[in-house]
Amino acid sequence: MKKNKICLVGGGSTFTPGIVKSIVERSEELNLREVVLYDINEERQKKVAVIVEWILREQLKSDVILTVTTDAEEAFTDAKFIFAQMRVGGYKMREKDEKTPLSFGCVGQETCGPGGLAYGLRTIGPMIELIDQVEKYALEDHWILNYSNPAAIVSEACRKMRPNARIINVCDMPIAIIDMIAGSLNIADTSEIKYDYFGLNHFGWFTSITYRERDLLEEIKHYVNEHKILLPPQYIERLKENRATGDRHAVSSWIHVWESVYTMLQAFPDYLPNTYLTYYLLQKETVEHQNPDLTRANEVMNTREKALFEGVDKYLATGEVDEASFHAGSHGDWISDLAVALLNDTKSRFLVITENKGAIPNMPYDAMVEVPAYIGENGPEVITQEPIPLFYQGLMMQQLNSEKLIVEAYIENSYEKALQSFSLNKTIPSVNVARSVLNALIEENKSYWPELN
Repeated sequence: MKKNKICLVGGGSTFTPGIVKSIVERSEELNLREVVLYDINEERQKKVAVIVEWILREQLKSDVILTVTTDAEEAFTDAKFIFAQMRVGGYKMREKDEKTPLSFGCVGQETCGPGGLAYGLRTIGPMIELIDQVEKYALEDHWILNYSNPAAIVSEACRKMRPNARIINVCDMPIAIIDMIAGSLNIADTSEIKYDYFGLNHFGWFTSITYRERDLLEEIKHYVNEHKILLPPQYIERLKENRATGDRHAVSSWIHVWESVYTMLQAFPDYLPNTYLTYYLLQKETVEHQNPDLTRANEVMNTREKALFEGVDKYLATGEVDEASFHAGSHGDWISDLAVALLNDTKSRFLVITENKGAIPNMPYDAMVEVPAYIGENGPEVITQEPIPLFYQGLMMQQLNSEKLIVEAYIENSYEKALQSFSLNKTIPSVNVARSVLNALIEENKSYWPELN
C-alpha cells in the first residue's frame, strides 16, 4: 500500500510543532511517508521548521520525510490529508480585530463579535482558493481537516460556495473544556470521557458528560459552584498566588472567560456552556474587563509566540532545545486522531461542524451546527439530537443569521448585508454602533476584504 502524505497549511503556526509530533506519533496508523509544511510566510515557516526537524530526528527518531514549501502544487500534489490552520493577516490583524471593537465599546475578540466577522471576511477567499488548489493537486479521496478560525463563518462559506468539497470543519475548544473538567475532577484518562453537545461553533452547550458510570456534568456543576471558576485546583492556587503578588498573569483575559462559566451556570443551570458564550451572554462585563491597550493578541504574542521563536534562536545558537518553548497538547492529538478515524474507518466519535440536515430538528436544514458524529472513511455520520429548548434555539438563530449574512455580504459585495450581520450580532448594542465599527474595520481591512458597495 502506498504511504500517505499529510500537509499542514499554516506551517508557520506556533501550533505546528505539537501537531507534527502528534501526527508522527501515529505514523503506523496513518501509514505515513511525508509531512509537508506549507505557508505563504517563508521566513516564519523556516524558523518553525527548525523545531519540527529536531522533533522528528532527535526526539522521535523518525525517518518521516519533512518538506517545507511555499508552493501550492508541491504542497498538495498526492496529499491524502490537508490540515488547515490559516491565520489570514497574522497577529497584526488579530490585534486590530480585538482593539477596534473595544474602541466603540464592543467585545474585542478574534472569533466572536465584530472581530470575528472581520476575520471571517478575510478568511473566506483564501479558504475557497485552498479548496480549489487541493482539488486540483491532491489525491481524489483526500480530506481537508479545517480548524481555521472563525470556523463557523468559514464552514458556512464552504457549504455555500463549495458544497462538494471534501472538507470537515472542526474546533478543539470543547476538547480544551473537557481537559479542564478532567483536571478539575482528577480524571487522568480523557479518552473515556463521553459527552453530548449541541450548538454552533464557539456557541454551544454540553448536555451530558460521563466517565464510565460517573455523571460528570452534575459533578462539574457542583465544582464550579463551589470554586466560582472552571479551572483545576492547581490553576486556582497559582491564580491566588499571582493575585497576591500582583503578577500580570492574574488579569489575563482568558481567566475572565473561565470565571464566567460560574455566572452563566447561575443564570442557566441546565447545560454547561462553551466558554465562548461569555462574549454573547456577558457582553457588558467582558468589555469592562478587557484592557483596550493589551488584548489577548498581545498576551499570545508576549508568551507563546515569543517563547517559540526565542527557542528557535537558542537552538540555532547553542544546539540546545527547551521543550517548553513549543506547544504540544490535545489540539494536535485530536486532529490527528480524526485523520486516523477517517483512514481506518473506525467510526470513532468526534464533535464536528456540519450541515444540520435534521440533526437538530428545530434548527434550519442548512444550518452549520456543531454536534457529535461517528467518523469513518466516508466522513461524518451525524448523531441526531433532541429538539432544543426555545431560549437556546433563539440565541442560536440570531448568531446563525449573523454568520449567514456576513457570508452573503462577501459573495454579493454587499455593504447592507454586512451592516445587517453586524447589527444582528448580540455583541453589538445598536445599528449606529454597528455602522461605526463596520466602517472602521473596512478601513483596516482594505487589502483583505472584497469591496463592499
